[in-house]
Amino acid sequence: MWTAEENRHGDLMNKYLYLTGKVNMKPIETTIQNLIGAGMNPKTENNPYLGFVYTSFQERATKISHGNTARFALEHGDEQLAKICGLIAADEGRHEIAYQRIIDEVMKRDPDGAVMAFADMMKKQIVMPAHLMDDGEHKARTGRGAFYTLVPIRPRWRDLFSDFASVADSTGTYTANDYASIMEHLIKRWDIENVAGLSGEGAAAQEYLMKQPARIRRLAEFAAAKAKKKEPVNESFSWIFGRKVTV
Repeated sequence: MWTAEENRHGDLMNKYLYLTGKVNMKPIETTIQNLIGAGMNPKTENNPYLGFVYTSFQERATKISHGNTARFALEHGDEQLAKICGLIAADEGRHEIAYQRIIDEVMKRDPDGAVMAFADMMKKQIVMPAHLMDDGEHKARTGRGAFYTLVPIRPRWRDLFSDFASVADSTGTYTANDYASIMEHLIKRWDIENVAGLSGEGAAAQEYLMKQPARIRRLAEFAAAKAKKKEPVNESFSWIFGRKVTV
């Protein structure tokens, strides 16, 4: 069911973009084909605990980003796109709840394993499914290697996904503060602070988790302050007919 719904999201967005003519579909289709071929590495290691922590986080992230896109679309007069993104955000919210309920149960039955799995995924950082995107043009044009950002804080080395993530961050579509907020939500949802009876390793994971949201916010503030001191960088995107956007 989850795979079917996610596929429908992609189909809907693709048809909207094609029918409106607002974007260059050839590089978009190239990006989709390359992404399907490259796949993704969520770093869940075929471990169901890690997998359900990943989806608990990732679904909330996509709910936030689609919801913000819906709001921006409405502000700019595109009611149809706002409706589409709003519907997708609502679906992502339902997915989020389902996965978080699974970890709710894991916390009851194996709190040590659940807390350590949560900490493990946060140490690895959550990779968005499109992190290996490639339009066949961006890297060749910029000459930059395949470094991608996990927490959406502007990196020194960039590729297509990193530039895309920087635009999302600067426009408020999905930001490092959103990443920290999702962590805070999951910590509260699973009551990490009050999980008792943990092993030494589990207690260390618990302590690690409680410190992370504040740490991520500090990193985001540092990155934002550093970015303000630099000259803005404009990068073109093939998807929008080579139009340049500040990244």
